Amino acid sequence: MKAIYCLFVTGCITLTGAAQTYFIKKITPGAVQVSGKGDSRDWRQANVLTNFVDPWDSVAAPATSFAALWDGEWLYLLYRVKDDTVIVPVKRNDKKEVGASDRVEIFLTTGPALTPYYCLELDATARVLDYTASYYRTMHYEWQWPKGQLVVKTSPTPDGYIVEMAISVRSLKDLGLLKEGRLQAGLFRAENKGTRNGRADLRWISWIKPSSVQPDFHIPSAFGALVLE
Repeated sequence: MKAIYCLFVTGCITLTGAAQTYFIKKITPGAVQVSGKGDSRDWRQANVLTNFVDPWDSVAAPATSFAALWDGEWLYLLYRVKDDTVIVPVKRNDKKEVGASDRVEIFLTTGPALTPYYCLELDATARVLDYTASYYRTMHYEWQWPKGQLVVKTSPTPDGYIVEMAISVRSLKDLGLLKEGRLQAGLFRAENKGTRNGRADLRWISWIKPSSVQPDFHIPSAFGALVLE
């Protein structure tokens, strides 16, 4: 599979055989201010990943882009999503409601056995579904990302939404996720297409094609590497 990285200034670069590795540029501490709009100037330095696919649908996936930066203390992530109809159900305002919303996701693991791995699912209104899990699909929804170590903001756009977030490097180290400047991660998106049989009808979009006939991000082949430069 080919990976396509775009630079805001210079356009797109197509790389062969790099679909599971994304390189994160280092910036001056405090240069990125998380606003939910991705409007800090330093975002222009970031590599932008645009080759998100829906491996389980014959129709091309709607446009999704991902970018990341880090400054030694924080890891910054930016998703830009095209979505004609953004759906965010709110009844109890429980974090599990994010599971029925239009959202982006990042999974992080300590190793290929996925024991454990940590999941952050972030909807278009900045609600966070955070949980830890073990292979295969043993979920612990009572778990929360360490307090004060995660910042999430969002904003609507004319054709979708933006999710901008910051994760402290400290929390990544404390959880055993950051090892020798590398994170084992999966980057995903869920698109709510409406309701079917009383439940959210979701489309699953991924940065790579996992080895699964049915939609599944909770398997080792859905993970690749984020490398801190």
